[in-house]
Amino acid sequence: MRMEGIRLAFKSGSWKPTRQEWLLGTSCVQPEEKERIMKFVFKKDAKSALIGRLMMRKVLSEQLKIRYNDLILNRTEKGKPYLANEAIEPSLKNFSFNISHQGDFTVLAAEPLIQVGIDVMKTTYPSSSTVPAFFHTMRKQFTAYEWQTIKSQKSEWKQLEVFYRHWCLKESYVKATGTGIGHDLQALEFKINTEEFSPQTVVCDTEFYLNEMEMDRWRFEETKLDDLHQVAVALGPSPKTGEDKSSSTLKFKELQFIDVVSSAIPLFPEVESDWSMFESKKEKIQ
Repeated sequence: MRMEGIRLAFKSGSWKPTRQEWLLGTSCVQPEEKERIMKFVFKKDAKSALIGRLMMRKVLSEQLKIRYNDLILNRTEKGKPYLANEAIEPSLKNFSFNISHQGDFTVLAAEPLIQVGIDVMKTTYPSSSTVPAFFHTMRKQFTAYEWQTIKSQKSEWKQLEVFYRHWCLKESYVKATGTGIGHDLQALEFKINTEEFSPQTVVCDTEFYLNEMEMDRWRFEETKLDDLHQVAVALGPSPKTGEDKSSSTLKFKELQFIDVVSSAIPLFPEVESDWSMFESKKEKIQ
């Protein structure tokens, strides 16, 4: 059976884990990943990171038919997660997946044949400066054309919304290619054709230019999960066949915790102190 692309979202910001949920979750990720999760100062960041790892394991296990507790996830030097299992069918080696968490959501995108990257951003006012001052500090991240698009919006709120839309697009490409934060973001330029769209609508007509050359074999899916959160999914050509990007358009499916752990198998026994460590973390001020 041919695998299809996957788009998943989890509202980690409003998830208030019980002791049972937290201990189950932390026993179902690799020890080094649990260690990273437990180092977060704020509960919100720890929750988002845990859900991201659980979502990846769920999708890889279910889609690739690998036993959950046999999955081996590693990171590239740039931090992009990848499946490190060696005994995997050649036809499954191009399965690409990526996660992002920011604001109230953790999101995942996966594709069986093509490169995929994802980014989610919550539109908020800058916490310690005016909007013009914030834009000034970020001036080198966008091209002159992109700044014109951003600043042509009629209100500061709309300017911020379009700013974060561009940011999502750029980050989704960087994450798809695995190039990391060192990428020159001014080399990437996006031309938005659909200015307004409502939550749960998928927009795919934004144009992408790399070093002023149109990259029409890349496609970008843009979605609003709600009025504040927007997501961009970057879809590239197949690394094996060079086939064009997928033509299907996918909407996000929002999961609950019971869905995230539906196929989970603990990797090691629960550790009671993981709960007290989580409970001692700070609440993040929005």
